[in-house]
This record gives sequence, structure tokens and C-alpha cells, in this order.
Amino acid sequence: MRARSQQFLLAVLLWCLISIVCACNLERITPTPMPTPDLPRVEILRPAANQQVVAGADFDIDILAVDYSYGIQRVELYVDGFLLNESEPSGQLSEYLVTMNWFANGLGWHTFTALAYRADGTSSAQHEIRLQVIPGS
Repeated sequence: MRARSQQFLLAVLLWCLISIVCACNLERITPTPMPTPDLPRVEILRPAANQQVVAGADFDIDILAVDYSYGIQRVELYVDGFLLNESEPSGQLSEYLVTMNWFANGLGWHTFTALAYRADGTSSAQHEIRLQVIPGS
């Protein structure tokens, strides 16, 4: 009976030791995040921000849109929150440089906002510049 008690005690101690070792090796499993593709990017290259333009001037606005994951489907240019123009490349290009035109009117500061889109509707963060229209001499 004593041998049986010792075997039982040894089995309990062994079970406790295994439980402690296993508990120390438990890791918190962290799920691997799914990578998300980069958003399209857009930038107004020209004119420079905070530039003055003379009222009545007709000038170009150069916009570069980039999306190496899926390509650019459309670029939009807004002036003071209103859509001025949009352009679509022939096919989905990774880099799309477009020139849009604006006739400077309305004295004071104007905000130009560019957005680029993929075919699935994913948009870039907006890029803004401000221009000041001043009276002609």
C-alpha cells in the first residue's frame, strides 16, 4: 500500500510539473494582419502653393497621380469645393500626369483640391494648394 501511495504521489507530482512547464510555454497567439495595399497618391506639381495669379489669366495646373498596386482610373480637380475638371487615362496607368486649365477669376484666395481614384473607387488622400487671385494692372 505504501508503494502504491508513493506511485500515486509521484504521478501527481509529475503531472503538476508537466502542467507548470506547459503553462510557462503558452504564447499569446497574435493574428498576422493582412497587408493592405497602399492608397493612390496625388500631388499638384504646379503652380506652387500660395502663389499670386492675376485675374483673367489662363494658366495650367499639373497634377501627378500614382498607384503602383492597381493603377489610376481618374483624377479630379476641385476649386473651392466645386468640380472644375476630371481626367481619365487611356487604360489604368501606374503614374498619370495630367494638365488641367483654370481661368483665374474671383479676387482673393482659392483652394485647389486634387483627388485620384482607382477603378474600384478607392480614393487618394486629397492634396490641396491655395492661390491668391489679384487684380491686373
